[in-house]
Parts: sequence; C-alpha cells; structure tokens
Amino acid sequence: MEQNERRTGRLGLGLRATAAIAMALFLLCCAALGAVYLAGLSAGSHQAQPEPEPPPVLTGRVLEERLQAVQQLVSVEYFYTNMGSFENQKDFHGWKVPFTTKRFIVSYDGVIKAGVDLAQSKARVRGNTVTVTLPGAAILSHEIPEDSIQVFDESSNVFNPIRIQDYTGFTKEEKAAVEKRAVESGLLDTAGEKARTAVKAFLGLLPELEGYSLTVE
Repeated sequence: MEQNERRTGRLGLGLRATAAIAMALFLLCCAALGAVYLAGLSAGSHQAQPEPEPPPVLTGRVLEERLQAVQQLVSVEYFYTNMGSFENQKDFHGWKVPFTTKRFIVSYDGVIKAGVDLAQSKARVRGNTVTVTLPGAAILSHEIPEDSIQVFDESSNVFNPIRIQDYTGFTKEEKAAVEKRAVESGLLDTAGEKARTAVKAFLGLLPELEGYSLTVE
C-alpha cells in the first residue's frame, strides 16, 4: 500500500509539474501573441500617419510649368463698332468701264483680345530672388460676330456682281486697319502692363514663393 501511495504521490507531482510547464508555455504564447499584436498596432499607426514629405525645391522650371499651364493670358479686351465702305469698278487697260461699279457699306461690331503667350515665359531663381520674364504683348484674337454685320447701300450689276470674296477681302482689310489704330493708341502697352500685374498676383498666391522676392518683367 505504501508503494502504491508513493507512486501515486510521484504521479501527482508529475501531473502538477506538467500542468505548471503547460501553464508557463501558455503564458509565453500569450505574451508572444500580445507582442505580435502590439507590433502590428504600432506598424498600423505608422502607416496611418506617414511622416510629412519635405517641401519641393523651388526652381525656375517649376514656375515655368505653372505659367505654361495657363497658356495664353488675355489681359485686355478692346470692343469697338465700325463702319466701312467698299467700291469696285472694272477697268480696261487703265480705263474705267462704265456701268460696272459695285459697292456696299457695312457696319459691324468687333472685339480684339490682347495679352501674352505664357508658353514663352521664362523664370529663374537665385537665392531668395525670383525673376519672371514675359514675352511681348500681342493681339491674340480678333472676332467680328456675324450677327453684328449690317449691309447698307448695296449695288451691283451683271457685268460686275458682288461676290463672297468681296466681303471676306473687305473684312480682312478692315480688321487690319482697326488693329493698326488700336496698337497706335497703346493697346499692346496696356496689355503688357496688365499681364505683368496679373502674373505677379497669381504667383504671389503660391505657398512655394513665401519668403521670396518676386519680379515680373
């Protein structure tokens, strides 16, 4: 009986030892899993809140790309109303042929748009100074709406009828004359000045230019 009791006692100790080892292993596993879980949370936290990227380096090329994206900058619109006359008569060896005169008078409205082509702009950065050079101002478009055209005193004859080419040629000459007068009145000077003001205001809003001295010429 004692021998059996001793065996039973050793068996109990063995079971307790085995249970203790199993518990220790269980705790170690829990600790390991907890560490893995915490590491996952830490990694997830870093992914959710990435470190801010450093600000891009300001270069002349960066500014040129910003301006070239705008392409043409219309800084002045010149609206006008005009009236012109057309007359043509056939001639024979320098002599005017009677009864071959054709004529018409036309009134019309037009709009000339002037500004600069920003695709040709240049920029350079030296220290904390930024210099932007714009191309010269030019006429970008000149339109005469068809619904504004009114024809008066139109006359022609079978020997010299009015043709569509007469109207298109007349319009082309009238546009050239109006543009010449507009340029002589200072249209392009005004367009260039307003373009420089507009570009300086636009670039001044860019956060990259904070702390820089800006010149637009």
